[in-house]
Amino acid sequence: MANKKRPRVYITRKLPEAVEARMSELFDVEVNADDHPRTRAELAAAMREADVIVPTVGDRIDAELIEQAGPDLKLIACFSNGTDQIDVEAATRKGITVTNTPNVLTEDTADMTMALILAVPRRLAEGARLLTDTPGDWAGWSPTWMLGRRIWGKQIGIIGMGRIGTAVARRAKAFGLSIHYHNRKRVNPATEQELNATYWESLDQMLARVDIVSVNCPSTPATFHLLSARRLALLQPTSYIVNTARGDIIDEAAMIQALREGKIAGAGLDVFESAPAINPKLVKLSAEGKVVLLPHMGSATIEGRVDMGEKVVINIRTFYDGHRPPNRVLPVRV
Repeated sequence: MANKKRPRVYITRKLPEAVEARMSELFDVEVNADDHPRTRAELAAAMREADVIVPTVGDRIDAELIEQAGPDLKLIACFSNGTDQIDVEAATRKGITVTNTPNVLTEDTADMTMALILAVPRRLAEGARLLTDTPGDWAGWSPTWMLGRRIWGKQIGIIGMGRIGTAVARRAKAFGLSIHYHNRKRVNPATEQELNATYWESLDQMLARVDIVSVNCPSTPATFHLLSARRLALLQPTSYIVNTARGDIIDEAAMIQALREGKIAGAGLDVFESAPAINPKLVKLSAEGKVVLLPHMGSATIEGRVDMGEKVVINIRTFYDGHRPPNRVLPVRV
């Protein structure tokens, strides 16, 4: 694939200035100056002309779009860790390589997960809104005012003990939480020993025994609605759910019903099943103090975004130097 010409690179969203500047030095780049989400028609047009497309997590590139790609499109260099928005199998069939930007957002996402683990039981967002929205309602400290739940000594159940799940577990342990986890396979014994973690082969059994559930697994066909209505019913009425992974891992309608009926105590969500649309029922629950909603901020740090851009650059340069890019994504074989 060695080629001396500068590849034509189409970037679907505005990236940090340092990243765009570096890409412009190396490639013929079309940037998204006003940062509007590209329409399906715009994506299709770009894929007919570009050598490389750099999509983000919000750009769905399915088999139909891939089939319309021009003969020069040989690389989809995702500016994202996940690639569930890309039909990797269809791209592979058409001879298009897909890459991602793994291992740079672990700590940022784990920090945000821990922030939600603290915010929901301790009612932090609710308290902050009180002082800004209705300051007259606060008459000063009271022994029974804004009581939340202690997290020290509670049990957290982590769904997906990969890099992010493990980083969450380390933070949770430091806050006095007992670590439980469900994964496709056990983590190595040294990690289990470090975290004093309990492995549950049965997700159902774990859910029935923990106080906080942290969703940290990838979105795949196997994890769609992994937290179904049936599984949500296994949780204790004093339990909380935190999701910084993908919205479709939870049956959102079932979770909303459980929250409304008091079958779970609260939720902290950075991702949503129909994002960027937010279910109005979740907004109402947020106003009632039962959920904390964030606009997909888990990985939103300057350092993280620049690191992602550097990985995109390396993937493109390596590919056009005739080598296999370091972050190539292969189709999932079920």
